[in-house]
Amino acid sequence: MAKKPENLSFEQSLTELETIVAHLEQGEVSLDDALKQFERGIKLVRQSQAKLEQAQQKVSILLNEDDAELAPFTVESE
Repeated sequence: MAKKPENLSFEQSLTELETIVAHLEQGEVSLDDALKQFERGIKLVRQSQAKLEQAQQKVSILLNEDDAELAPFTVESE
């Protein structure tokens, strides 16, 4: 049984998408099977887009944090 798209890494999703596209391009798939694979592909694309957006937000946050002034770290005595 295939893993849920949300449980796959970005790279695994891309690999599976490439496989689906290659399989569909061969044209030897029944209509029902083609629809199922297309649906799976759409889910993989949406999940991959969400992962890319999350990564972009993290990068943006990290870049914005670098612009902030850093305060010296002092250890409080007990």
